[in-house]
Amino acid sequence: MKIIKIHLLLTFVLLLGFGAAAQTKKWTIEECVAYAMKNNISIKQSELDVRLADIDKKAAVGNFFPSLNASSQHSWSIGANINPVTNARENQTTQFTQMSLSSSVDLYNGLQNQNRLRRAKLAQLASQYQLTKMQDDISLFVANAYLDILFNRENLKVQQSQLTNDEKQLIRAQELVDAGMVPRGDLLDMRATVASDKQKVVVAENALLISRLSLAQLLRLEDFASFDIADVDIEPTPSPVMAESPEAIVAKANEVRVEIKIAKANLDLAERDIKIAKGALQPSLSFGYNFGTNASYSDRIIGVDSNGVPIIAGPLPVFDQFSDNKGHNFGLQLNVPIFNGFSAKNNVDRSKIAYERSKNTFDQAKIDLETNVYKAITDTKGALNTYEASIATLEARQEAFNYAKEKYAVGMMNAFDYNQSQTLYINSQSDVIRAKYDYIFKTKVVELYFGIPIIQKQ
Repeated sequence: MKIIKIHLLLTFVLLLGFGAAAQTKKWTIEECVAYAMKNNISIKQSELDVRLADIDKKAAVGNFFPSLNASSQHSWSIGANINPVTNARENQTTQFTQMSLSSSVDLYNGLQNQNRLRRAKLAQLASQYQLTKMQDDISLFVANAYLDILFNRENLKVQQSQLTNDEKQLIRAQELVDAGMVPRGDLLDMRATVASDKQKVVVAENALLISRLSLAQLLRLEDFASFDIADVDIEPTPSPVMAESPEAIVAKANEVRVEIKIAKANLDLAERDIKIAKGALQPSLSFGYNFGTNASYSDRIIGVDSNGVPIIAGPLPVFDQFSDNKGHNFGLQLNVPIFNGFSAKNNVDRSKIAYERSKNTFDQAKIDLETNVYKAITDTKGALNTYEASIATLEARQEAFNYAKEKYAVGMMNAFDYNQSQTLYINSQSDVIRAKYDYIFKTKVVELYFGIPIIQKQ
């Protein structure tokens, strides 16, 4: 028993520690979005794509510069070799060193280098658009998760408040039963109501915990237990964007949304690919230059004596040989494609098909954007109507519940009917909270299509 008490005490201390940690940091929605921009995996992947596009652009620029390469070779030949002195084949070891420096540059290759550079710049722009889209998407996900926590927090307060009221009513019902003023069945109904309220509180607590964990995982936070958001009261306000006509919102979306820019960039990339493929059908002209020298480590004949016998001397100093044996080689090379198994022509045809696909994708992107904008506007208007209707319903349910309380207090209504009226009232409270945050989120979606970011940059 003592061990159990110690275990419970340690658990309580840990829970207090988690509670204290939770109070030290309350995340605002701006902080959540900013943190997600730096740590979300999808955003990091898009940032890597941007870096790759930058490297591809550097590579395209590098195609305009001459290539420069140096090489060196030192070889040994062991076995039967020609003796340079006797001109006879002998078993010996000879050494030979070669050094060279070569360079080449494309003078003309069907403008492929120019088109590759333009393509690299387009790809770089497209990757930036993709990063912006990913940032917008993650901001929207974070905002939705943040609002979900606020909804679950308010809903929990409603359920806890109702539990407190019903527990008071249970005490009151016990007193009335003891006084013989109401039947015992009313007391049993009230006990069942309190038990149901406790269950609803547990469900609401779990929903709040899960929504907090979801946002913490979206932010890639390791400390789930201490994560919580700031206590804020967000009230829906009419957005000036909703005063614009749908046509104006669609026109603005086509102007600012990156979905269209991405599709247009991909279309331009496909067009540039056609030009690159066509360049392979044209002749290419390049200039090359080579500088080389060598040295031998074999003995050499420097003359003959009076008897006609060759005079043998050792090899010249290596650096003297390098200076004496140096040579230059340069020239132009023209390549004219005549027949290559239709590979170049097939590449052109493939590029044209890819262009048609990109064109269809671009047209579809404009249609999808228009559809999504109209849907977002319709959803926002519907959410506003639902929110206003839920407020009106709540007001009516509150009046009905107040009347039911009065009748129940004087014994003119049984516990079952009272609980029914109360349940309708509680449900209407939850409906208002749900409708409020749904309207807030859908308004943000319409504003995003109009170019207004989720979080305004300071």
